[in-house]
Order: sequence, then structure tokens, then C-alpha cells
Amino acid sequence: MSGLLAGIVPVFAMIALGWGLKVRGLLADEGWRAVERLTYFIFYPAFLVPAVWGADFSAGTARPVALSTIGVSFAVAAATLAAKPALRISDPGFTSVFQGVIRWNGFVFLPVAGAVFGEAGLGTAAVAFGVLAPALNVICVLALAKWGAGQGGGRRLALRSLGRNPIIWACGVGAALNLSGLRPNAMVEGVFGMMGPGAIALGLITAGAGLSFRYAAARPLLIVSVAAVKLLLLPVAMFYVCGWLGGDRTAQGIALLAGAAPGAAASYVLARQMGGDAPLIAGVVAFTTVASAATIPLLLAAFRFL
Repeated sequence: MSGLLAGIVPVFAMIALGWGLKVRGLLADEGWRAVERLTYFIFYPAFLVPAVWGADFSAGTARPVALSTIGVSFAVAAATLAAKPALRISDPGFTSVFQGVIRWNGFVFLPVAGAVFGEAGLGTAAVAFGVLAPALNVICVLALAKWGAGQGGGRRLALRSLGRNPIIWACGVGAALNLSGLRPNAMVEGVFGMMGPGAIALGLITAGAGLSFRYAAARPLLIVSVAAVKLLLLPVAMFYVCGWLGGDRTAQGIALLAGAAPGAAASYVLARQMGGDAPLIAGVVAFTTVASAATIPLLLAAFRFL
């Protein structure tokens, strides 16, 4: 347990540091947005490219992880759509519920996966992230195009945002290099080696700086319900489906962590752009981030990944 906590606690300590720096006013809002853009468009792709490039696609773990995470996510998305009439919330509010139950924070998922399962697990996690992140972006953008207030630019904005998504490009470049058989030389490895740790640190700090707790108390029952689906139902379902698809213990553990990761801070930005209920999704992201600090270790212990 002490080794597990040694890998997980620093992740949430960095998130807490980011929140504390934001509260103390170290940077103005414009400054935080600049750091967020730098991380999202430069450092995080520089972290993902070598992770996917070096992943072992033939190891048999990436396929069941990718299929189980995307299959369960789409099943939960379909169930949420079917439950829309019973939820009795506004259309913009529904888009935030929809994002809240399926989108997850790669800035938390990837470093925790690396801490628990090592470099090999991190490569598999990056492949799974590369498959799932674009797919979830597509369906969330389509949901907002349909139910967001004023549709915020509709399908044209949806296609433009997907085409400019640096996560999609980074995973695609990494996969192409992996399949090409090329190996990075010492200079390339040195550049990526310097930028990768910066991506994790800055990603976690900006995730913490983006947390907003004042909205979490406004609709507690709805937010707790969304968090229960995201932090408990999703990871358990992904774990068992991954095993059913032939995944080994490492694959099942990575699938579990994918489901257990908190809500994505990018959900709030997308909600603002496309007419979603931004305060509601801000509350979901804040609550799931704090709650996942407890649920991730508990799930790993419950499924004996100690």
C-alpha cells in the first residue's frame, strides 16, 4: 500500500498545489489560460508522442483495454441518452451530465497508470487514451451541437475543434512512428525526455487551478449521482469487460484506472464554447477530482492491485 500511495499521492498533491496557487493569485486568469494552452498544445503532445511511439502493440494488452474502455463508455453514453426524459433538466444541463459521466482527465490517468504499472503500462495507457479521447470528443461535441443553448457554432465548430485537437494529432503521429519501425535517436529522446515531465507537472497544476468548488454545492444530488456513475460504475464495468475480452491483469488494471479518472477540465471549456451548462460541469469536475483521490486507491485495493 505504501508504494501505491507513493505513486498516487504526488499526483493529487500537484493538483492541490495548482488550486492553492490559483487561490493565492499567483497568476491572473489570462496567465493561467496561457499556461494551459502551452501545456495542451506543446508539452502534452510531446509527452504522448514518445509514449505511443514506444508502446508494444503486439503485447496483447492494448487491444482489450481500448475495446473495453470505448465499449463501456459508449454503452453508458447510450444509457444516458435513453434516460434523458426522466432526468427533468434543461437541454444545456443534460449536455453537462452527458460529459460528466463519460469524459475523463488524461492528466490524472496517465501518471497514475505509470506509477502503478511502470513504463510498459504507461505505453498501453497512452494507446488506450489515444483511441478513447478522440471518440469521446466526437460524441460530446455532437451532443452539444444538438442540445447546447444556441448550438454554439454547431457541427462546423465540432469539425473544426476535432481537426485542431492536439491530442488526436499527437497520438496519430506516435502510432505512425510506432508502426513505421523507426526508433528515436539519442537527441530526439533527450528532447522528449525533458518535455515529458514538464507536461505531467504543468498538466496537473493547471487542472488544479481550473477547479471551481462554488458550483458543486448548488446541485449536490445531481453532481453526486454523476460522480457515482463516473467514479464507480465506469471503472468496475471496464475492469470486467476488459477481462472478458481477454485482457490480462495489467490490462484490467489500466482499464480500471481509465474509468476511475476524474472528469476532464476540458469539458468546462467545451461547455462554454457550445452552450452547455458550464457551472454544472465545473461542479462535476471539481467534485470528481477531489473524490477520486479516495476512490482510485480504494478501487485498486479492492481489485488487489497492491
